[in-house]
Amino acid sequence: MPEDELSRSSHGNPGKSLVNGVKTNPASNSPKSSLSVPLGPPVYVDLAYIPNHCSGKNTDPEFFKRVRASYYVVSGNDAANGEPSRAVLDALLEGKSQWGENLQVTLIPTHDTEVTREWYQQTHEKQQELNIMVLASSSTVVMQDESFPACKIEF
Repeated sequence: MPEDELSRSSHGNPGKSLVNGVKTNPASNSPKSSLSVPLGPPVYVDLAYIPNHCSGKNTDPEFFKRVRASYYVVSGNDAANGEPSRAVLDALLEGKSQWGENLQVTLIPTHDTEVTREWYQQTHEKQQELNIMVLASSSTVVMQDESFPACKIEF
């Protein structure tokens, strides 16, 4: 696009810009609210990895309303960076409560963290009401000189 056309297009729509081809409003500080994503039916999957090590930066209740999984994997293990995020774990409860169907969901934390333990204890009744099971594992895989916790997933 010639420079004069580019200049006209940016002045012709003050307060709006394009990000990845989507009109955004720069006055909005939240990237989640600035992108206009059309609503559609939920997606059903067997297994979903909660994005960004279960950080609150990219995952909210809308994620859990739209991505309906039998198993969600939570891999965060960095308390200094808010991983896993209590807000994301709470978002699972909020999103699942709006499914309208009581499908079994299993949450698979890959690390035993204080955040997940506290969340589990404080929301256990709500988890049962929503048919959410948290998979705890005391299994350990030993490979050569390393050992690490493991979970067995069956479909």
